[in-house]
This record gives sequence, structure tokens and C-alpha cells, in this order.
Amino acid sequence: MTQIRISTFNLENFDETAPTDRPTLDERIRLMKPQIRRLRADIACFQEVHGQERPGQPRALLALKELLTGTNLDGAELVSTKPEDDAVFDVRNLVIATHLPVIKHEQLKNNLVAEPRYQRLTALPPDAQPIAIGIERPVLHAQIDTDHAAPGRLLHVITVHLKSKIPSEIPGQVIEPRKGNWRSADAWAEGSFLSSMKRMSQALEVRRLVDQILKDDPDARIIVAGDFNAEPEEVPVLAICGNVEDTNNGELAPKVLVPIERTIPGDARYTLFHHGRGQMLDHMLVTRNLLAHYRGSEIHNELLHDDSLAFATDDKFPESDHAAVVATFEFG
Repeated sequence: MTQIRISTFNLENFDETAPTDRPTLDERIRLMKPQIRRLRADIACFQEVHGQERPGQPRALLALKELLTGTNLDGAELVSTKPEDDAVFDVRNLVIATHLPVIKHEQLKNNLVAEPRYQRLTALPPDAQPIAIGIERPVLHAQIDTDHAAPGRLLHVITVHLKSKIPSEIPGQVIEPRKGNWRSADAWAEGSFLSSMKRMSQALEVRRLVDQILKDDPDARIIVAGDFNAEPEEVPVLAICGNVEDTNNGELAPKVLVPIERTIPGDARYTLFHHGRGQMLDHMLVTRNLLAHYRGSEIHNELLHDDSLAFATDDKFPESDHAAVVATFEFG
């Protein structure tokens, strides 16, 4: 039997820092490296990984490589999202780290879903016509060989970082961007609507990708992992799961994705604290055929701080405000 541990972890704006900034990258790494070791991941999906520049060299994931040094992911292949004209994005890359063979990979951003367009009502001045509502982050899809003894039995790993619930900025309506002060309630509501539109556009693209993979191979093994910025009962998660209770079509049962967090006791089922309440925003959804190989999950949330408290700044808490999720599978 081959045991495979798969994790997802939002590293929260993981980057190098200016000499006067706190916490420093060294301080963050000192706290977070033990978290990476604890994952013992064979496949790790990371979100919010920033890229760094060196003179005469393409932008690279130098801070992440330093974090992984001395862990079981030291020297692992790093498959990342990237712009057309650079090696990686400046900020908020999605990354899949693994020593296993990555057979192929791709990123999707409005490849399977048309870019939304919308005419903003509260913009100053108001939009004369609908404008493109840009999606900030692509979806990253990798096909990974988890067992050389069974050629063709690839694992499809899709990692996501859906748009947050923070309202999208409306021109002329944000008084103080750092504090998030809005001129009117209807402008705030419209900004929230735009963020929801972006989040659902990404979720739809993921669901269409899953259906495309299953159309080509009904027995495909698929895992969708990452920061969904949505709880289990919210529409973005449900849209990707495709539950029969929602489609009312039993013939679609083989295409349902299952949130493995359901096997974790309810009082421990959270990956972020906000206003004193635990929220399950980071998920791992799997095709039903993977349940036969599933051995259990962990959520490393013992040290989470409340990200909404006035004193809960990165100066006080250099580690991420998200907890890692880890799942174990056995193949043989």
C-alpha cells in the first residue's frame, strides 16, 4: 500500500519583508516551518504565496523555498500560477508542491466561463455601460502520478483561492481603503455583490473543469483543495460539490464531490476564527471513488487567533490566520 498525505494551507501573504517591517520573513519562517513539518504532505496545495525578484532573474518563489528547506518538501517541484510574461505572479500565487511526478499542469482563468460584465450603479461617475469584472486569481490544475505501478491512474489536484467576501472597491465610494470606510450602504452592498459574482464565477469554472475531466474519464480521481472563502453550506462550495439534493438528478450522483471535513467532529471543524466564531473556509472535496482510499483528516487549528480582533495584527501573530487541512489516502 502507498500512503499519500495531501494538504491545503493558506500561508497568508507569504513574502519577503522590508528591513524595517515586522514580522520579518525570518520570524515568520521560524514559527511556520514546524507547521510545514507537521503536514508531512506528499502533495501540498498553498495559497497566497508571493513571488520575489532578483536582478537579472525571473520572479521566483524564493520565500516559499526557504520555508520548505529542512522539511520533507525541501527541493520539491513547485507548480505555480503565472502571468503570460513572467515566471510567477508578484502576489497571491497558487502553488502545488510535491516530489511525486507531475505529468502535466494548467491554469484556468475564464477559460470555461466567460468573464462577467456588470454596469456599476454607485460608481462615481456611474458606468456608462457594463464593464468587465476581472477575476484576480486563476485555478491551478495538476495531474500527478501517485503510483508508478498503476500507469494511467493519475490524481487530478485542483487548487483554488476563491474571491474573499471583502467588498470589491467601487470608484469614488471608498473613503479610506485601509480602514474600509464606505460613503454609503448601497455602495458597500454593491461591492459585496461584485465580490460574490467573482467568487461564483471561479466556483463555476471549477465545477465545469471537474465535469470536463469526468466526461473524458468517468473513473478519474479528483481532489479540489484550497481557500474557498465560503463555508460548507454556502453556494460556492455547493456549486463545486454538485450534490444530488441540489440538482434533483440521481444520475449525477457519480459526479458529486464529497467534503472530507465531514469526518472531523463538528466542534473542531474550522480553519479560521472571526469575531469569536470558528469558520470552515478551507476545504478538500474529493470524488466518491477516493473515499475507498480515504483514511482520515486533520485540521491544525490549535493555535488560530481571531483575525478580526483589534489587536490581532501580523505584528503580534506572524503565522497564518488560516489552519492547514490534511487528508490521508492509501493506494495499492
